[in-house]
Amino acid sequence: MRLLLCIFILLPLEILARTHSYDVVIVGGTPAGITAALAAAREGKSCVVLERSAHVGGLPVNGLGATDIATRGATAGLFARFVARNKAYYTERYGAGSQQARDCSDGYHFEPSVAAETFARMLAEAGPGRITVRTGRQFDAEARHVEKRGDRIVAIRILDRATGKRERYRGAMFIDATYEGDLGAAAGVPFRTGREGAAEYGEPCAGKLYRWWKHGPDADGTTYEGDEAIQAYNYRLCLTDDPQNRLAVVRPANYDREEYVSLIGDVLDGRNTDARYRTADSAAIARNRRRVESGERTAAPGDAWGMAKITSMTRLPNAKTDANNQHLALLSTDLPEENWPWPTADWAWRDRFAERLRDYTLGLLWFAQHDEALPAHFREACLRWGLAADEYRDNDGFPRQVYVREGRRLEGCYFFTAADALPEADGKRPPLHGSSITASHYALDSHAVRKREAGRIHLDGFFSHPTAVYTVPYGVMVPRHVDNLLFPVAVSGSHVGFSTLRMEPCWMALGEAAGTAAALAADSRRNVREVDVEALQERLLRHGAVLVYLRDLQPGDPDYTAVQRLALRGFFPEWEAGLDRPLDERTAHLWSSLAGCEIAADGTTSRREWLRRINERLNF
Repeated sequence: MRLLLCIFILLPLEILARTHSYDVVIVGGTPAGITAALAAAREGKSCVVLERSAHVGGLPVNGLGATDIATRGATAGLFARFVARNKAYYTERYGAGSQQARDCSDGYHFEPSVAAETFARMLAEAGPGRITVRTGRQFDAEARHVEKRGDRIVAIRILDRATGKRERYRGAMFIDATYEGDLGAAAGVPFRTGREGAAEYGEPCAGKLYRWWKHGPDADGTTYEGDEAIQAYNYRLCLTDDPQNRLAVVRPANYDREEYVSLIGDVLDGRNTDARYRTADSAAIARNRRRVESGERTAAPGDAWGMAKITSMTRLPNAKTDANNQHLALLSTDLPEENWPWPTADWAWRDRFAERLRDYTLGLLWFAQHDEALPAHFREACLRWGLAADEYRDNDGFPRQVYVREGRRLEGCYFFTAADALPEADGKRPPLHGSSITASHYALDSHAVRKREAGRIHLDGFFSHPTAVYTVPYGVMVPRHVDNLLFPVAVSGSHVGFSTLRMEPCWMALGEAAGTAAALAADSRRNVREVDVEALQERLLRHGAVLVYLRDLQPGDPDYTAVQRLALRGFFPEWEAGLDRPLDERTAHLWSSLAGCEIAADGTTSRREWLRRINERLNF
């Protein structure tokens, strides 16, 4: 008894922490963390979501109210449910013909508080006891906080920020839904940060790049060489021009006017990064300066005025905006360079940077509204805008979370590059992944990595490059050597490849797939690399996922699942299914080769009927 007591006393306090056990342990209350929990819960698994802040929902709950998706309908499943709930909120509360319903853009545009309510309702609908959400729970990305047995995670240790005590969470499966990839790194998954050079994967926009916005041309200083630079972070601001709901911007205590004085010349000269501004010679710039000094608005090509000069604003319901960094500006709400340590830093450093970024952002807004070196009519235009008083009531109307666009990129079984999102030929699809767990679509897109440099036409690192709707393979979130971990946010890819995957709709779809895969792995007692991908796809299709995008086919069509199965096998290389058209000779030849049987185009039998016959033959 005395020996046992001695052993007990000698044990580290973290080992003695209270243990909580769940089927699936999810670190990060991001949208992907929420969809992972919802998917695992509908498969009958108990889940816990551990969120460091006091609020779950990630960026959509913190100002990213204009959904970043290039093709609506390309991503569905739980993301589509989220969008539908947002739309229902506005139509039910204000009426289908209301301004709010129109401004919500079918649920793709929403106020932060509405996103929070939608997520809360979705979590509640999972049923009592299925999903536990614990806020104020901090995971520190150190190996000592991860208990492993061989290649399996047994438990992780979490700091309860309110009590200062450690808690131990044991699970069959773990999901890293953090923006930074903290759990994966602590569990020993290799990762990348920074930019690959263009020579490494032959990607457009790779490496050091100075490009006129939006699609070039590239300018002096561009070398396409890789480095460790990280794209800039900012806060997505919820601004309003409604005087009844507008909070005045207060000058922060750590205000430094010198950070913003370059804006004065930009306003007078109309200087901006739009490719059209290349036509503005010294005479045109001087004319614009005289125009602005005389009390008129800028006429410089590509230039914006007022608050739009420093923020890119998308209108949301109830006279609010999603105010992002202004890509046409050389000075905006992004704060490049200073965020570089974030991906691998501890939370003490991250908190200091978050405060620094808040002060910088408020200082920029205050400067634009009040500095007397700026034209009075420019300041007046900026003064129309303020923080929305009814958002983030516990934080003085300011977002609670930094927009971490890119943290670690954990290395998985598949490494996603630009080639996976670019058409193989004009009008064609990108490469089709048979292990697809979602379709997605956004441009290759990165923010700057460096601050303003003298003589440069833009900030280093900004790019946007068009893509086509692509498929995302399961392997991007599957580690090579950890058996019971998935990472649907800090996915595997190059800087350029990751730049299109890093949008919340895609992350939500990957989260849904991760939660489903975790349940399948737990039930089969297999590691995540051995999950039956076809079984995973069947579960996702059952709940309305899009694995291969077809313009004329949506979940709900009676043959939707069958088409998706066959599309994954190459039966629909074009962008339309055309199910009710007669089967043509070219398609008959393709389907014959893929199905292993003779299929004849008789001019009357529809593609839908042939599809049903093939489906029966292949025993789907």
